[in-house]
Amino acid sequence: MEQQNGRVPVGDGIEVAYVAYGSGPRYLLSAQVGFAPKGMQQALAEMGYHVICITLRGFAPSSYVTEDYGDAWYDVFADDVVKVADALGIERFSYIGASHGAGLGWHLVLRHPERVEGFVAVVPGPHSLAAGTMSYRQMLLQGIISSPPPMDPPIDNDPARELRRERRFAWLSSLPEADPREKAVDYGRPLMKYKNEETLRVKLRGIQTPTLILGGAEDPISTPELMMRTAQCLPHCKLVMYANCGHNIDTDLIEELCGEADRFLTQVRATGRCYASAEEAE
Repeated sequence: MEQQNGRVPVGDGIEVAYVAYGSGPRYLLSAQVGFAPKGMQQALAEMGYHVICITLRGFAPSSYVTEDYGDAWYDVFADDVVKVADALGIERFSYIGASHGAGLGWHLVLRHPERVEGFVAVVPGPHSLAAGTMSYRQMLLQGIISSPPPMDPPIDNDPARELRRERRFAWLSSLPEADPREKAVDYGRPLMKYKNEETLRVKLRGIQTPTLILGGAEDPISTPELMMRTAQCLPHCKLVMYANCGHNIDTDLIEELCGEADRFLTQVRATGRCYASAEEAE
């Protein structure tokens, strides 16, 4: 598979790093703290998408930052995605993200709706603002919680999926310790600036970008209740929920989720809708 590394200046001496997979006119951008070596992004590139995986500012190999953006972290991240698209000459693109990467997607479609054709939101929440604003990552680093909640249920009679989880855990365990500047970053939770659940729902109702939500019924972070709330707010949304799946569904059930994503993005490109057009004879 074709792969290309690059860096884009995004202002104030900061650069964000990206890896491009695949080629062709169907651009699919994604931005996260980091990317597993085997996940939905790489699989979708194998399916014919031109996938750009962007590492968020503040995290290697992108530039470290010392400024605290407060409740604007995700706005900054979303603007960086558009700056990368501009630098690469990409006018319109679809976006895919999981967990905090999906949280970025909400800000992207609110701030730059004219640029985003479709949004594949994997375990996207967004969180209830009543549950606090600190990210789980930062709560772990500060010792506020000793361990995250169980992210994934046990797998029943699927050895290949078990092996995939083992390999993902081995990869995570092999990563070097993060730089102290990375550890200091708390990007919080998406949409914090809206302060309360009522205002958050109003903002979600105004999103016109066709959105596919993919989630696990056993997810303790992006719970089924949160994803259902979000789907009920969005005017153009498809929600697909999988039993016996949790928060790491994007690296756990890759083929199935990529099939759903491809079907959705193909439909959006053809009709602008997240569902097939109805056909009824007169």
